[in-house]
Amino acid sequence: MPKAADRLAKIATFNVNGVNGRLSVLLRWLGEAEPDVVCLQELKCQDERFPAREIEKAGYGAIWHGQKSWNGVAILARGREPILTRRGLPGDPDDTHSRYIEAAVDGVLIGCLYLPNGNPAPGPKFDYKLRWFRRLEVYAEELLALRIPVVLAGDFNVIPTDLDVYKPERWRGDALFRPEVKEAFHTLTGRGWIDALRRLHPDERVYTFWDYFRNAWSRDAGLRIDHLLISPPVADRLIAAAVDRHVRGWAKASDHAPIWIELTA
Repeated sequence: MPKAADRLAKIATFNVNGVNGRLSVLLRWLGEAEPDVVCLQELKCQDERFPAREIEKAGYGAIWHGQKSWNGVAILARGREPILTRRGLPGDPDDTHSRYIEAAVDGVLIGCLYLPNGNPAPGPKFDYKLRWFRRLEVYAEELLALRIPVVLAGDFNVIPTDLDVYKPERWRGDALFRPEVKEAFHTLTGRGWIDALRRLHPDERVYTFWDYFRNAWSRDAGLRIDHLLISPPVADRLIAAAVDRHVRGWAKASDHAPIWIELTA
């Protein structure tokens, strides 16, 4: 395997929608795309059921934070072990949801997150989403203050702008598109985090999610809700960003497609 200094660093995020049920899809994509770091969301399995052996055979070290039936996040690193730095988002010791895990990989701090969906809105689930977002804002500001390379990657369950949804008028009241949620996302980017895909594709209609219902995939009725937010030291190295949308068309695919960035070494 080439040394890190001899190749680009490729960092991806992928909501797998059940890591065991869609393991063949994940392994096929890992073999095809060869990302150096991958953030996974919606593992939907307890820690002891995470397929560590199969992922190791594919050439990846892994850390994970599972939860029975729901949620769950993991970070994979090709040819090395991610160094765990945090398991769980700070700010609420009573929050038992497995939605955040963080690791250091080759001098970059990687935060993998699965932000709450929040539907129906308004309601308790939406209130929880906003509280979680506020905790993320506080912690994200602490990370920026470190002035080191940081990537916050995952399923944010946020549609940032009208450009990120196939028919904005149909989503105005949804928890993914409500003004409070968009404002929270824009607070992050306003404080210095860079939306990597939009940095390189400011005007392109790009989606990362297509629902299983109403033939959304065949109609290209998608949303952009998976994001890679990068700190300024990472933005200085950014050279590519894209969505592997073809993966959504595979058999037994997740309703999300992987999204990735490439950095100079």
